[in-house]
Amino acid sequence: MNTWLQFLSRHGATIDDADGVPTADFPRTAELPQSFVAPLTDIGLINASGDDTSGFLHNQLTNDVEHLSTGEARLAGYCSPKGRMLASFLMWKTADAIMLQLSRQIQPAVQKRLQMFVLRAKVKLNDVSDEHAVLGLGGTSAAEALKAWFPAVPAVPFAKNDSPSGSLIRLPDALGVPRFQWVAPVAVAEQAWPELAKVFTPVATSLWRLTDIHAGIPLITQATQEQFVPQMVNFELIGGVNFKKGCYPGQEIVARSQYLGKQKRRMLLATIDGSGARPGMELFSSADPEQPCGMIVNAEPNLQGGTDCLVEVKTAVAEEDAIHLGTAGGSTLRFGQLPYPLPA
Repeated sequence: MNTWLQFLSRHGATIDDADGVPTADFPRTAELPQSFVAPLTDIGLINASGDDTSGFLHNQLTNDVEHLSTGEARLAGYCSPKGRMLASFLMWKTADAIMLQLSRQIQPAVQKRLQMFVLRAKVKLNDVSDEHAVLGLGGTSAAEALKAWFPAVPAVPFAKNDSPSGSLIRLPDALGVPRFQWVAPVAVAEQAWPELAKVFTPVATSLWRLTDIHAGIPLITQATQEQFVPQMVNFELIGGVNFKKGCYPGQEIVARSQYLGKQKRRMLLATIDGSGARPGMELFSSADPEQPCGMIVNAEPNLQGGTDCLVEVKTAVAEEDAIHLGTAGGSTLRFGQLPYPLPA
């Protein structure tokens, strides 16, 4: 257990790392707190540095890296040659590096794969996950409270401001509240935690992931690697794909999916009774019980005793038939509304 996890444990968190990906759990509340803070211990961070870093990543990822400024963060995908997503990143630029944030579960393998293509480029890829504490903060008072560490608080989604306390990224709102991500040196986070706890209710990592689900932002994990072309999980709709940037692995297939006809599969928001849904589980239509029609992308317990999910599914089937988890006789999905429109 690293220093940050030990600190959280001493301050009331239950650390669960049974599957190798640590999560910090705090007592659940019946309602979303007015302001809340969640340790995002389930993510990994890759520090990419060197003279050729921007060009190297630009040629590997689905988004424009060469024109990434220090005042923003961007989503990006890393695809196989078949155009299937191996990882989803949130990336941003620091004074001397580009940071890649992804699921901690797949971080070692993805970093190793990227390293294979460095060749003679002047690029170094380092795992810096344990050197940083990442906090998700949400609520109506979040922006004002964060001014103690960031005099300038980013006002629009994916804007980023830096200070001696680290990097603060504004994320899309979810469940009706503003959201921020603070990436800090561990020592800074430990010093700030007691002050944060006076304003923000500490909540579990899983509750923050629930807000990601309601923001419609997918996270590729081990169970869903190589399952989706970016458009299947709405990645181009939320700014994760640049169709003018040139070649990267799988680019031809991603472009073909964009320009040749209607996208037949999309990611939707859904709720399922109970707690059985997991990423990678297949979905079935009652009209065609033999063939899966979709897959769970992400799933987290909601505050009503069920599970909220992002699901990739055949849109025509979802519009006409009942969709079930696991088998055609499994729990029925109830579809909700994403915070952004899907193409007609």
